Amino acid sequence: MPPEQYRFYPALYRVACLVNSSLDLQNTLDATVHSVVEAMQAKAGVLRLLDKGGNVLELVSSYGLSDRYLHKGPVGVSSSIIDREALAGKTVSVGDVARDTRFQYPEDLRREGITSVLCAPLIRHDRPIGIMRVYTGEARHFAQDEIEFLQALADICALAIENARMYDTLNRTYQDAMEALWGSSRR
Repeated sequence: MPPEQYRFYPALYRVACLVNSSLDLQNTLDATVHSVVEAMQAKAGVLRLLDKGGNVLELVSSYGLSDRYLHKGPVGVSSSIIDREALAGKTVSVGDVARDTRFQYPEDLRREGITSVLCAPLIRHDRPIGIMRVYTGEARHFAQDEIEFLQALADICALAIENARMYDTLNRTYQDAMEALWGSSRR
């Protein structure tokens, strides 16, 4: 195994430990996006989740992107072919965004200095829940180990999100039961 591949293991380990030990979902997702960007020696990264209607990918976490880029407008699933491909279960690699027509905001990508993109789906129980993207400032052909690394961390994020949602539901059910039992809120 080439030495450059070893840079993925510490990031994978950090994220797995965080998911296993933390109930702070936002911190976990932020740390994951940051770890992905550093391990892949990329410019930036972002994690977006589908809204309740499944029509918009809402920003959940980012690293290395300007406020201007992050607030360029809503990322509509119907307007972003690359995200539709990812939400269908495919990790999508784009070596040169200037030559690719699948992006909703191509001018914003150019202005942000983004040249290449790798986009992985977050899927739980065969249902897409969001996407994770990595951006580079130089043209890059993503290697298979990079694609697999990003998909592995996207899978871990999807699991962390599902666990947090289940914990919240369980906690609400418990609180409601205690309120019904004791007649007052114990929150």
